Amino acid sequence: MNGTSPIRVMIVDDHLMVRDGLRMFLSVYDDIQVVAEAEDGHQAVILCEGAKPDVILMDLLMPNMDGVEATRLIREVDKDIQVIALTSFAEQELVENAFKAGAISYLLKDVHSDKLAETIREAHRGRATIGSAAAQALVSSTNDPIGPQEELTGREHEVLQLLVKGKTNKEIAKQLSLSEGTVRFHISNILSKLGVSNRTEAVSQALQLGLV
Repeated sequence: MNGTSPIRVMIVDDHLMVRDGLRMFLSVYDDIQVVAEAEDGHQAVILCEGAKPDVILMDLLMPNMDGVEATRLIREVDKDIQVIALTSFAEQELVENAFKAGAISYLLKDVHSDKLAETIREAHRGRATIGSAAAQALVSSTNDPIGPQEELTGREHEVLQLLVKGKTNKEIAKQLSLSEGTVRFHISNILSKLGVSNRTEAVSQALQLGLV
């Protein structure tokens, strides 16, 4: 860990066996620490203030309060907490609602532990990860790329492709030989043209519209 603090993770799932399994899988990574567990969204919202997680592994279909609503409430209070939707289903509406609520990533529960750990690290850095099933659900939701595809410039398409890959502004600037200010300008235009308010929604919209 090179002297840095481990990433603080909360597990939210209504099945005890799932929580036990995730805790066991993550215990082998020195840079990740499970600091709290919740059995539904309501409990997760309450525990957040005291547990102060950096990243939450959030099941979506739970009693009392589902993961989508919990994600929305948690992100409204603290934008620094990143939420990874970790569920058994990848239906279009579920995927879209998770991202609209503020989730940064979407994975199915059959994900390999190494992939899950890396997704946690990427989420902590503010980078999105979308599992193939979730991406396919978004892409298949429309047959014809429409609207913003014709409005984006060539450079904006390049920036958008790198956003989908989870690149930071600095990384995009370096790869495209642009200043970070210019990258921010292009991203602002992309958000406006796609009708979204943040990078995560832009990625979701780009995949849904078949722009990348």
